[in-house]
Amino acid sequence: MSKKIAILATDGFEESELKSPKEHLEKQGWTAHIISPKSGTIKAWAEKDWGQEYNVDKTLEEASASDYDALVLPGGVINPDQLRTNEQALSFVRDFFTQHKPVAAICHGPQILINAEIVEGRNLTSVDSISKDLKNAGALWEDSEVVVDNGLVTSRTPKDLPAFNAKMVEEIKEGKHEDQNA
Repeated sequence: MSKKIAILATDGFEESELKSPKEHLEKQGWTAHIISPKSGTIKAWAEKDWGQEYNVDKTLEEASASDYDALVLPGGVINPDQLRTNEQALSFVRDFFTQHKPVAAICHGPQILINAEIVEGRNLTSVDSISKDLKNAGALWEDSEVVVDNGLVTSRTPKDLPAFNAKMVEEIKEGKHEDQNA
């Protein structure tokens, strides 16, 4: 069962939150593409300083949700803050929900979901520092290592990556979730 997953990120993503899910997806024999507003490379944030650069596989202009089976949104403070104000990124994210495809977001990644206006009434988690933002946007926030709501997988921090990766793969294997709506 071949799958193709989009990982939406830009400069300032938390390195472990892109690297670990990408490696886990590839261990399944699946393809994981890094999608970004810009071409070339994007630079990671590795806990307290800049990390490695990662090659962008496709720009947002070149990518379409219909080309992918699922979407991953890594966190970091800078990355989601940039993407949540990019209308092309928000449209890309919303398209996964409209097409009922699994979406996985970790740490600060759910900030993008707030601006995409898809969190209202959904159960999810995130890093504690954005919990109030999610609640104010209508999300049913809980402090758990991983929360799944109709194909939407969320986790809090890099320490939750094992649970996040496992649930993400489980939801992708299940395929489309008809109750997953924008």
